[in-house]
Amino acid sequence: MSGVIDVKKLGANGFCFWFAPWDEMIRWWGVQEALVDLYDRPAFVHKAIDKLVNAYLSMLDQFEEQNLLTLNNTYFRIGSGGLGYTDELPQPDYDPAHVRAKDLWGSGAAQIFSDVSPRMHWEFSLQYELRWMSRFGLTYYGCCDPLHRKMGILEKVPNLRKVSMSPWVNLDEAVANVGDRYVFSHKPNPAVFAETTWNLGKARHELETVLDKAKAHGCVVEVIMKDISTLRYEPQRLWEWAQMASELTEHYGD
Repeated sequence: MSGVIDVKKLGANGFCFWFAPWDEMIRWWGVQEALVDLYDRPAFVHKAIDKLVNAYLSMLDQFEEQNLLTLNNTYFRIGSGGLGYTDELPQPDYDPAHVRAKDLWGSGAAQIFSDVSPRMHWEFSLQYELRWMSRFGLTYYGCCDPLHRKMGILEKVPNLRKVSMSPWVNLDEAVANVGDRYVFSHKPNPAVFAETTWNLGKARHELETVLDKAKAHGCVVEVIMKDISTLRYEPQRLWEWAQMASELTEHYGD
């Protein structure tokens, strides 16, 4: 029929594999209770997270066996933001008739572990998440958690490509620890849109500060504005910010 958009059949792709098992665990467990049990009942915590991750892996096995996956290296959101465009996926032996997890981007996050030490983060979260993330070709890790002090454990993820850096990281530590090894996925503070008076100059200064320090350490940066709660009925704030950010990133990319 003329005038009808072509329908393309797709399987599971990017956001279907947002992997944050601790986000689920705390809904059943409680935040305080779960964190206290890391110390009081570590054996029980290990059994719980192991069981949940095994369930996820079983689901992934079924996705592959039933040929239900679709490539996500194009216009698909990956992890907590950013598009999946890359020439490193799919794998060289890719079969278009049967997409595998290793042909896709995967992701991981444990936001509830923001104030947990790197050692405990590895013990109770990342080593289990790694079992999932290692099944994928490339990995995006993090969301709004302060990962600037946890790059030491994240280096254990062999296919890690992007690390989310929230507005609340220690910027100097973050750019130094990420360097040019991973994509620095910067999330600016969306609070700038909520102020009574729109101040594009302030927003520009905040982004320039990040880009200046990132460039000094050779960081490859992507900028993703997200979690916007209000524009004060002035949508042009977002349009103006987007234009400013586009111009700045183009300048720093030269």
